[in-house]
Amino acid sequence: MTDLAIDVRGLVKRFGKRVAVDGVDIRMPKGQVWGFLGPNGSGKTTTIRMVCGLLRPDAGEGSCLGLDIRRDVGRIRRATGYMTQKFSFWGDLTIRENLEFVARLYRMPGARAQVDRTLESLGLTGRQRQLAGALSGGWKQRLALAAVTMHQPELLLLDEPTAGVDPQARRDFWDEIHRLSAAGLTVLVSTHYMDEAERCDRIVYLAHGSLVTEGRVADIIKGSGLVTFRAAGDSVRALIPALRACPGVRHAAYFGAALHVSGTDRAALERAIAAHRPPGAGWEEIPASLEDAFIELMARAGADKRLH
Repeated sequence: MTDLAIDVRGLVKRFGKRVAVDGVDIRMPKGQVWGFLGPNGSGKTTTIRMVCGLLRPDAGEGSCLGLDIRRDVGRIRRATGYMTQKFSFWGDLTIRENLEFVARLYRMPGARAQVDRTLESLGLTGRQRQLAGALSGGWKQRLALAAVTMHQPELLLLDEPTAGVDPQARRDFWDEIHRLSAAGLTVLVSTHYMDEAERCDRIVYLAHGSLVTEGRVADIIKGSGLVTFRAAGDSVRALIPALRACPGVRHAAYFGAALHVSGTDRAALERAIAAHRPPGAGWEEIPASLEDAFIELMARAGADKRLH
């Protein structure tokens, strides 16, 4: 038995001349929650589908839950739960009917009782007779999570599961993810939300089909080498164009009611902000955020040179 839920090396996937994934390695321990980050088109979905046996790699090797990703795809699919980006259940069936259908697909013993337990655990019992197509985004998301966890998988793969849902639904969803993780489930979730990434034990960052970095959030922020200053006030937004043109300024952006300016050369950055002091406001140094690091990693990755 292995302590790794995912152990893949050199994964490559091409679609025609386009290289979607180019030599990705992931070693993810069981029982953790990992975030999968990267810009659109970076290869996150393709990597997830290779890990769970839905796509065959063109090169590379490895295992998922100790099962070979080439030879044991049927067993991997039964041992994993995969929630796709797009709601993929049946809108003209009720919540209960959707779950009963999924239970039959998995040939689950005691299917009715298992559906009842799943409805209860996800807070769906009171809505079980509603048509899935009439649900809001947050309730569709909850139904999808119920469907992909009902067969009690060991690994849950979630592909941007909270896109398009309201903040409360996102928070409720993540509370459920951590409840499942505490019960022993391993979770890999792709996301564009920095607050969600910060809820993960570790994050993996892809760009242009390649792995750029992997580690704890605090270590990735520290590894970016960014220094960040903040200024608040009514007029700070007007400073952005001039600051972006200054040597040493890597990023200048408005967050809420404040301007954040970041760079890796402290001396040059301090000269830039000293020359552009907001009227009636001063600069204060603050810790760089994961979003600052994310933008810096994107800049370092440069343009996508893969064939389109």
